[in-house]
Amino acid sequence: MLIKIAWRNVWRNTLRSSVVITSIAMGIWAGLFVISVSAGLNDQRTKDALDTYISHIQIHNPEFVKDKNVEYRIDDIDQVKSVLENTPEVKAFSERVILGGMVSSSAGGFGAMITAVVPEHEMEVSTMHTKIVEGAYFEGIDKNPIVIGKKLAEKLKIGQRKKIVLTFQKDNGDIVAGAFRVAGIYKTSNAKADEASVFIRASDANRLLEESAGFHEVAILVNDLETVDQTTEKLSAELSNLKVQSWRDVAPDLGYADEMMMQMLYIIIAIILLALSFGIVNTMLMAVLERKRELGMLMSVGMNKTKVFFMIVVETVFISLVGGPLGVVLGYLTVQYFGMQGIDLSIVGKGLEEFGISTTIYPSLEPNFYFNVAIMVIIAAVLASIYPARKALQLKPAEAVRAI
Repeated sequence: MLIKIAWRNVWRNTLRSSVVITSIAMGIWAGLFVISVSAGLNDQRTKDALDTYISHIQIHNPEFVKDKNVEYRIDDIDQVKSVLENTPEVKAFSERVILGGMVSSSAGGFGAMITAVVPEHEMEVSTMHTKIVEGAYFEGIDKNPIVIGKKLAEKLKIGQRKKIVLTFQKDNGDIVAGAFRVAGIYKTSNAKADEASVFIRASDANRLLEESAGFHEVAILVNDLETVDQTTEKLSAELSNLKVQSWRDVAPDLGYADEMMMQMLYIIIAIILLALSFGIVNTMLMAVLERKRELGMLMSVGMNKTKVFFMIVVETVFISLVGGPLGVVLGYLTVQYFGMQGIDLSIVGKGLEEFGISTTIYPSLEPNFYFNVAIMVIIAAVLASIYPARKALQLKPAEAVRAI
């Protein structure tokens, strides 16, 4: 009976209840959309970094992780390749030579990270070949082709098929210089990396290195991103003399952002619900004060304080149960729509590229987040009902029935 009375009380003032329900729905809708965009930004940044530069897992000589020196090569690369070929979780892998050096043209010289790759293997673990905006990926140039970022090409004032010089060191400290010709110019979502990274063929790098030839890194792509940690542990056990790292260890900033993002999303939605709670408190307090005489009469005819308290709480929960799910559904539909269509932020593209974020954002949220938000709405409603309900309990029946 109390539940029926509470439901009817909610709709006694249709306009007021509708305004509160609408505010709850709109607040949750807007909150879900905002945090889905934030999650999408982080997911897109992580995905772009993994797809272009980092990959899912990397293998190095343990000393190379501490000191990026050319002498710390992977000694038995054939053993590593054999293990990876027989690991079902591994989708593809690529050997890399990592060199720190200089890249120069007639316009000047700049420091650069030189990554020497096996093109046919690299195309299986990286999407860099799809980022070419001018020329081709190691094609069209027979001898010493190089692929550079658009930002770096602008600094060097060069274009496709132009010649540049790379300078780096051997194990013994001897300086090696090689002339390369630009085969392709790429552009990714990470402007800083584009400005400081160049790619050459591993065969060309090892020919110049001579006795220092070898590979410093093996980049690995797994079939399922969720299995990265298990695969890392498995490979670490089989290749105990090498350092096997997941992308979270290779790029701690990405891993930290990924871990912190969900906590931040819950904090944001909690703040939104807190703000909505004040509106609920205000509405229910007004409802209690307007019904002083009615509540006084109910208590006079025998309704105890527990039932009065419960009735006010149920009224508040009913309002939230109408507005909350409506907001969650609207938020889900909006996130799904823009998650497929994407949001074009090219108007601020240059700023996003400085942070390694693509100009097209795809909002996303984990399915369980919607359920957790629904639970948070109910909790917020119960907490918001306590003060108005306590106010109702403070009414004295004899005085309340005489209230105007």
